[in-house]
Amino acid sequence: MQAELAARLAELGIDLAILQARGLEIHAEPAELALVEINAEGREFYLVPAAAEAWQRMRSAAAEDSVDIYLLSAFRSVERQHEIIAAKLARGQDLGEVLRVSAAPGFSEHHTGCAVDIGAPGAPPLEEAFETSAAFDWLSRRASDFGFYLSYPRGNASGYLYEPWHWRCRA
Repeated sequence: MQAELAARLAELGIDLAILQARGLEIHAEPAELALVEINAEGREFYLVPAAAEAWQRMRSAAAEDSVDIYLLSAFRSVERQHEIIAAKLARGQDLGEVLRVSAAPGFSEHHTGCAVDIGAPGAPPLEEAFETSAAFDWLSRRASDFGFYLSYPRGNASGYLYEPWHWRCRA
């Protein structure tokens, strides 16, 4: 593990042994990213080129089936993940609980440029209730056609809480 990542984990009070015991992998940031879309608020979302193309095909196919899906999150840097964890800890959240819902810096699938958090109109963002949406039903049936799979189903071995909105592309 590189010294910078070790320093980030130490700064946050994260014990690498705990992450390793959960079988979590370090994810490197990609060499190349492609702008996949810009939302109404002007936020830019990036993925590796193959995942960007797969996302665009999947979103178009969903729209053809009258299902609207959009990105809530895509590529996220190690630095940004560090900021997210640090902010949660600064708000007084317990580190163990934080690490059940957020990956430690260096360990997030978002670092790969292949993972997305998906939203849909009428579905609460980043909440388990997303599983009751037409979007989740469609993704459950069709996402694999585009190389996407649900990373964190119920009872997943990584120890993360169930995330029906988080999908990763095999790109």
